[in-house]
Amino acid sequence: MAKICLCLTAKTLKRNLEILDKYRKNADIVELRVDCLDPDERFLIRRFPEQAGLPAILTIRRIGDGGYFNGGEGTRVSLMARGLAYAEANRRLNFAYVDIEEDLNIPSLEEAARTFGTRIIRSWHSLDGNTGNISAKIRDMKCLGDDLVKIAVKANSPSDVLNLLLASREYQKKEKIFLCMGTYGVYSRILAEQFGSYLSYSCAPSEDGIVKGADNQMDIKELAELYRFRSINKSTKIYGMVGNPPLAQENMRFFNSVFGLEEIDAVYVPFPVNSLAGFMKLAHELDVAGLSVSGPYKEEIVPFLYQDSQQVELSGSCDTVYRNGIFWAGVNMGIRCFSELLLDFIRDQGFKPPFFKALIKRLKPRVQAPILDLRWMKVTLIGAGEMAKVVAAELYRLGMDVLVLDHSVIKARELAVKYKFTWGAVDIKGIEMIEKYRDIIFQTLPAAKEESVSGDARLQGNSGSLDELDIYVFSGKEAVIDLDWKPGRSRFLARAAEAGCRTMNGYELYARQAQYQYAQFMGKDFAPQLFTRVQFGRS
Repeated sequence: MAKICLCLTAKTLKRNLEILDKYRKNADIVELRVDCLDPDERFLIRRFPEQAGLPAILTIRRIGDGGYFNGGEGTRVSLMARGLAYAEANRRLNFAYVDIEEDLNIPSLEEAARTFGTRIIRSWHSLDGNTGNISAKIRDMKCLGDDLVKIAVKANSPSDVLNLLLASREYQKKEKIFLCMGTYGVYSRILAEQFGSYLSYSCAPSEDGIVKGADNQMDIKELAELYRFRSINKSTKIYGMVGNPPLAQENMRFFNSVFGLEEIDAVYVPFPVNSLAGFMKLAHELDVAGLSVSGPYKEEIVPFLYQDSQQVELSGSCDTVYRNGIFWAGVNMGIRCFSELLLDFIRDQGFKPPFFKALIKRLKPRVQAPILDLRWMKVTLIGAGEMAKVVAAELYRLGMDVLVLDHSVIKARELAVKYKFTWGAVDIKGIEMIEKYRDIIFQTLPAAKEESVSGDARLQGNSGSLDELDIYVFSGKEAVIDLDWKPGRSRFLARAAEAGCRTMNGYELYARQAQYQYAQFMGKDFAPQLFTRVQFGRS
């Protein structure tokens, strides 16, 4: 089972020990980064293992390898020797490990370390993403006996992570530390067991007086408690979020909390990507069981699906991918959730067509219950991004007459033309067009901030960060739906409510989507009582 190592990077030993005591329950091993200590503190490192009370790694990382030590190699070697000197018969009082880079040849120090039971971590750091031939690099490294091989490479793409994963399988019987640094390798730290890694390095980023130990080290509390790192094993089911949308952390909290409450051997991790094709190869090798898909990848992922739903066919986008045997299948839960909530909202608010006749019509076979005929409704869709595409597909299916407005008139036109909608820009002319399309106004742009905007800016149509329709005066007859995922009201929605409009925000949509994805992944309905025990968008 992989261990959690807390990397200590404070300037003093006292501060490092304070941080260790605070997170002790989450740490199995501690790494003392001597290169981060004040110069005077470096002469006091010999007693650190005894004070720490946990197996400790002695590391003095050079600048060229991502550390902070800027002295000569002779000085660095002398400090290592000082840390290992006067070894005690009780090995718990000595450093349990010493990190020695693969190009540093100091036989006397290595022999002394091995004699007194200090394991050598023979490390290689590639900060430029050189993962081309990791196996050859390992073969060239001078490793003896129970030395640990450490390979730390910066991942510039999912392909780099895949290279590391495949290399790790060539050395399954060898204890090793394999990890990818950088944004695109963050999940290799969570899935250390899948990479055959002896440990995963973590940090305490919320603490004062520390520096970054390495690029994208995990928060030790999140690693241990949110991701339940110690329970991850070779058979743990892997799920995750492709991309890095604003609500990614909410999905991490939701799925992993439910997995814990339900005692399910599964983990949900972030999968930042810059190449979907490369990532899908990696997902296959990791045997990923299901994915939530965000951003531009919703459309890009469709060709990888062996089986898709009618919502995916209609919208050309997919936000939920799962295994169907050895193949990928996909659905669009966002469309389903939006449709359900919209129809509930329309029924609850008592909308009636202008000719006062509510027609009941069963639309396409995939709709399970008859709904109101909504072809008479004239609505405005603000935005032309990923959420707007989901909304547009469903409004088209429901037969509504739609006006699409966006700051980029090109994007507005591209979305509108697909469904033969009307389009325009968020400017004075576009605002005037809303007068004919105001049964419902859908806002899909990012939530507005409460900052002041001058009157001149309003007249010019430059809404700044106040809200995207600041120059529009609500009559009170509109229904307004702001699809921001956070609970509560955005400024845009609050202004509409003040004018007497019927309003709804998008929190329930995203919360329901997470529940439906869970049901799809697990093959069982989500238990509603669980939702009260997890946080989603309420941190």
